[in-house]
Amino acid sequence: MDRRQGYLATWLVLLTVAQAAALLAVYRVFVQTRTGQAVDTIALTANWIGYEELYRPVTLVLNTMSVVSLALVTALVFFIAVYRRRYRLAIVAIVVIAGANVTTQLLKHQGLRPEYGIDPWREGNTLPSGHTTIAASVAIAFILVLPRAISAAGTLALAGWAAFAGVATLAAGWHRPSDAVAAFLVAGAWASATSLILVPSPLAVVPGPDRGILRGTGPGWAAGTLLGGGVAALVVAGLLLWLTYDVINWSIEELSRTRLLVAYAGGAAGIVGTAGVVLGLIAATVPRLVPPRAPLARATD
Repeated sequence: MDRRQGYLATWLVLLTVAQAAALLAVYRVFVQTRTGQAVDTIALTANWIGYEELYRPVTLVLNTMSVVSLALVTALVFFIAVYRRRYRLAIVAIVVIAGANVTTQLLKHQGLRPEYGIDPWREGNTLPSGHTTIAASVAIAFILVLPRAISAAGTLALAGWAAFAGVATLAAGWHRPSDAVAAFLVAGAWASATSLILVPSPLAVVPGPDRGILRGTGPGWAAGTLLGGGVAALVVAGLLLWLTYDVINWSIEELSRTRLLVAYAGGAAGIVGTAGVVLGLIAATVPRLVPPRAPLARATD
């Protein structure tokens, strides 16, 4: 392993630890403390704003996420990677999807949620969101295996779809904002940890069958767009949820529509921001993990 590979391995380890630490922080704040539960509950309760208009599109997206659809998408991801002869990449993509979704179910059922009497209608732990984990892990898997010629546009489309799925769980009243945020962190941590098996591959252009792969610009600008937009959204989320902190001791009936909308927007911005940062970091790292293949030399007369 040369120096560049050592730097890349270190980066992946740090990224995994950072996302795992962020996941723990989200759990400790929004599940284990009364303040966090109150902010989360206010944001979720506000989902009645625009509910009738949003119900059909959000449930349509969420209902497409099932065990069968996940299996079909996983098979497609595997096929793309194998067709490109990226065999280790196929393994990474499958492990990310399987590992993230199994981890989410374990955390959801093993996590303890103290009862502070804030949200008596929803008992037990719901963090992380299973539907958001499916969307996040599938988006990451596709970002890993897409040919470079379409990776930038594909990355933005996948990130947008995953972020929408996360917000949809809030809009449908299925999950609190922190549940969706945690789901992205679970999928991101699995992606960075599992990608360590790709580091030993040579970081150079090598011959291969990816037709037209060198014509694309790569996911670089898309990664920058996601990271910039994600950080901006998280700043907005922090501001709006800080404003919500002022009313955590009020009853839901006392909160005005404006107060509820502030909390709702803050929760949605937090989900979108986390999606942008997590998927942006993955997209920025992929070109170093998966070098482009040069076209095979043609026979000459």
